[in-house]
Amino acid sequence: QVQLVESGGGLVQAGGSLRLSCAASIRTFSVYSMAWFRRAPGKEREFVAAIRWSSGTTYYAYYTDSVKGRFTISRDNAENTLYLRMNSLKPEDTAVYYCAATRESVVSSYALSNKYNYWGQGTQVTVSS
Repeated sequence: QVQLVESGGGLVQAGGSLRLSCAASIRTFSVYSMAWFRRAPGKEREFVAAIRWSSGTTYYAYYTDSVKGRFTISRDNAENTLYLRMNSLKPEDTAVYYCAATRESVVSSYALSNKYNYWGQGTQVTVSS
């Protein structure tokens, strides 16, 4: 059974950085499409970033516009771990961040939450002004 466990959230001042981790119990982790979503208080869950396998060792990363240039998604296939490096954090980044996984190659649907079969429990990120 697939399990995703996020960690690394916390309280940080605006302009600061955090790195989120998602430990995945997936036997074939390297070919899974992985993503980060977030849900801010009173708002719908939204896409943050995704990384999908293409072929061989080629992966593609995607970001929502509001985090481009500030956030970096990456993965360590040897450790079955997904990361989200968040720099220059803003108060509007405050949310619960969720890790998600799917065996599908989400070429054009990477931002759609219903394409992901597996979800973590979330980790809280709070950015103070």
